[in-house]
Amino acid sequence: MRIVFAGTPEFAVPCLRAACSKAEVVAVYTQPDRPAGRGRGLTASPVKLEAVQRGIPVYQPENFRSAESKRTLRALQPDLMVVVAYGLLLPQSVLDIPEHGCWNVHASLLPRWRGAAPIQRAIEAGDTESGVCLMQMEKGLDTGPVLLAQSLAIGPEETGGALHDRLSELGARVLGDALGLLRATIHLPPHPQSAEGVTYAHKLDKAEARLDWAQPAQRLANKVRAFNPWPVAEAQLAGERVRIHAARALDEAHAAAPGSVLRAGREGVDVACGSGALRLLTLQRDGGKPISAQDYRNARRDTFA
Repeated sequence: MRIVFAGTPEFAVPCLRAACSKAEVVAVYTQPDRPAGRGRGLTASPVKLEAVQRGIPVYQPENFRSAESKRTLRALQPDLMVVVAYGLLLPQSVLDIPEHGCWNVHASLLPRWRGAAPIQRAIEAGDTESGVCLMQMEKGLDTGPVLLAQSLAIGPEETGGALHDRLSELGARVLGDALGLLRATIHLPPHPQSAEGVTYAHKLDKAEARLDWAQPAQRLANKVRAFNPWPVAEAQLAGERVRIHAARALDEAHAAAPGSVLRAGREGVDVACGSGALRLLTLQRDGGKPISAQDYRNARRDTFA
């Protein structure tokens, strides 16, 4: 079975490994190298690095609009194309090239959280469950029928980074199972997505990371979890901008103005919110490293008596 794999970030690497264990991956498509780091030098994607290490030919078109890009893909004679967080929308003319079409591994329980940032949006919304869907791709954005799905519980204090890693490994297992069945000529029945419960996971924006103390504490705690490790929540605290890596919502009645520090001790720095309070557990000052709330309090003894 000849597979073409398309993916870009670290999330897709376990799926590439799973594909290599089940079939012949004849080519890898990934986003063009992008400037990254302080020097802004061109950096290869994690999927490209994995493919190069395995000796798999790599293609990096800007898009699939040109006839040449389609001819190149067609010449590979793929039985199947597997797409995982590739970052490009594929036109129908590309989806039709492989004999078995294109499969997509998506990190949500569709139709909830179609789009670019399903992991973070699930945590931000307070969801207690997520999962992976293997979808037969259509022209629409994550609208295709689901071939295989598996769910998992989201931990009450789980961060976006931790859930990302668990879903990445779960996606590889789901893909591996499906490829094993296809090799055995067992075709998974497609299940159309429900028209109800559709939500969209819009791409993360750094501006969203600024916390508004007037919001409920639980909503802010969810944002802190969702935006760790990127873009990391930030807020004004006693006249200083800080980044907040970990926090917990407290169901506490108070009459203080939102943003007021209710107390600062060993357990954390408690900040009044629109409802409840947010206990800050790990903070980062400008130019510094993440530190515990107690170390932060000690560093600002002039402010927190």
